[in-house]
Amino acid sequence: MQLIIGGAFSGKRKVVRKQNEKCSWVSAYDGDAIIDWKTNWVKDTTLVMEGWEKWITTELKKNESNDEIRKKFSTFFQNLVEKEQKRENEVVLVMLEVGKGIVPLENNDRRLRDLAGWIAQDAAIMAGRVNYVWNGYAKRLK
Repeated sequence: MQLIIGGAFSGKRKVVRKQNEKCSWVSAYDGDAIIDWKTNWVKDTTLVMEGWEKWITTELKKNESNDEIRKKFSTFFQNLVEKEQKRENEVVLVMLEVGKGIVPLENNDRRLRDLAGWIAQDAAIMAGRVNYVWNGYAKRLK
């Protein structure tokens, strides 16, 4: 599994497309639910998933604790790694880096920012490769 992380409009998609010829995209920005990944992952393609902050927001609305939400995503990442190994096709997680901006005043916005950061850390730990993208260029961190 690979993690591509960077700020908004930093060139993350461009980097993914440059590295992967054939991709199956699952995007919360297009209204895709996180559960759609299995049906949308076309054979012999790289699965690319983006829009994690939207999927995290959906989980926040269920009034679960931060630990419960984080555990759900961690388990989900582990399932992706296992499926990736069985299919022999890569999974790429594209995440928005939100920790370098202004800390939000609203509690729910701060909670989303915190969870997005923790979940990105969990993804980075599980990923075999991590790239940080800014201005359209990727720097390999792991």
